[in-house]
Amino acid sequence: MTVRIEDLLRELSPQVLGILVRRFGDFDLAEDSVQEALLAAATQWQRDGLPENPRGWLIQVAQRRMADSVRAEAARRRRETTVFERDVPVEPVARDDTLDLYFLCCHPDLPPAGAVALTLRAVGGLSTAEIAAAFLIPEATMGQRISRAKKRLAESDRPFADGAHDSARVGAVLQVLYVIFTEGHTSTSGAGLRRADLSAEAIRLTRTLLSLLPENTEVASLLALMLLTDARRAARCGPHGELIPLTEQDRSRWDRPQITEGLRLLTATLPAGLTGQYQLQAAIAGVHADAARAEDTDWPRILLLYTMIERLYPNPMVTLNRAVATAMVHGPAAGLAVADTVAEPLSRSHRLAAVRGHLYEMAGERAAAVVEYHRAAEQTASAPERDYLLLRAAHLRAATGNDS
Repeated sequence: MTVRIEDLLRELSPQVLGILVRRFGDFDLAEDSVQEALLAAATQWQRDGLPENPRGWLIQVAQRRMADSVRAEAARRRRETTVFERDVPVEPVARDDTLDLYFLCCHPDLPPAGAVALTLRAVGGLSTAEIAAAFLIPEATMGQRISRAKKRLAESDRPFADGAHDSARVGAVLQVLYVIFTEGHTSTSGAGLRRADLSAEAIRLTRTLLSLLPENTEVASLLALMLLTDARRAARCGPHGELIPLTEQDRSRWDRPQITEGLRLLTATLPAGLTGQYQLQAAIAGVHADAARAEDTDWPRILLLYTMIERLYPNPMVTLNRAVATAMVHGPAAGLAVADTVAEPLSRSHRLAAVRGHLYEMAGERAAAVVEYHRAAEQTASAPERDYLLLRAAHLRAATGNDS
């Protein structure tokens, strides 16, 4: 029952928040009220069982919390109090409130980075630390960015009155969905490699968005990228949850129907040209999916695609991925030289040290590889990644000892 309640609350939370925000326009107060309603539900539903209409229950309780806050400022907010105290009809779920709320939070008055960060924190279910890791900045800096975004919206006149499915906000919404999927596919912290709830929700919402915007090639490309990447999930972990790298995965365990759907979606976008950020990434995932064995991978094609992404959408993580592709085509020394160019922006990320360790191992420089693997293990908060890195280092140390 506990697991069911937790899952139900996770599902209902954005729906209730979306209703209150759209109706009353006060994001901070709605968010706080919904959180209080969720805490009350977690206790009361566990004790008394689920109410007949859980969604309506949460709406009513959250509304009462909002009314209580409003009454404390009755002189300034008398009109809002009157609205809040009215009965809230229990509506059928006629549309996806979660997706609506993503669009509403990605407000044009906010800088894109602030809008994406606020949406990830308030609606996407990610912690400030997880969002900071995705953007490669300190957690305190990300906290300030989110606070500034909230403050700026608070100064706007009913910022959530409209904007659902506004085409001008699609790019920010896609970035939110991509970050949520990425955190679900490979969690930045915790005991598990992945969070299936996040990746599944990101795929569901992207599929819903594609049904609303069927001609948008980047929406289709992002869904293709998610499907092609998620298709490998069953092969990514061993029997004890240990990480299995792409080159060592049993490809017979990949989800072929999902790969077929992803490739079909990607192929349908190609007549418009191969230029979109998610389209190019999906193309790389497609190259991996086409390879029956790791040694069959078309690395020159992958290197070309990463070079295109880096030119059109420069990003240090893209450069780091290009370093790996460069090593596979031109050798580890060339790959290390590329990785060195992003040493400063990626100094806080364990992935730089992990890639360096891998490339030093390819080059036969075991001692240097051990140092980098240990550095990466110290920097990551993911237990499966840390265990994998330490195991690689241990194997190399053992091999070095045997050679002597």
